[in-house]
Amino acid sequence: MSHKILIVDDDIDLVEVLRIVLESHGYDVIDAQDGDRGFRLVEKEKPDLIILDVMMRTEDEGFYIAEKIRSQPDIANIPIIILTAVCQQTGYQYKKNDDVLPVDEFIEKPVMPKTLIKLIQKYIGKN
Repeated sequence: MSHKILIVDDDIDLVEVLRIVLESHGYDVIDAQDGDRGFRLVEKEKPDLIILDVMMRTEDEGFYIAEKIRSQPDIANIPIIILTAVCQQTGYQYKKNDDVLPVDEFIEKPVMPKTLIKLIQKYIGKN
């Protein structure tokens, strides 16, 4: 059975690049271009892992969605990888911190495909 990954990012070009990389490694990919749709897909599809941007309709939409996911017991344990350019845009350096930022990984765009695949495999294994 193939693992399902949800990408939530408003950059459709990036979504398509990530789709190609992930599907070439045997993962099923679903996507959403905003946090609200992404959250609904998490509830409906129960993906094995979420790749989440921060800056979409607002500068902190991804943070809000991560907190919302973690507040729901039936989806709270799905691994979340933040993939963002927020540090480049704001100059503020975020680090993974369960108390402040409830995600499993926080990485800056751009990311090398090999690095992303290794992180995914860390949380859900190979296909």
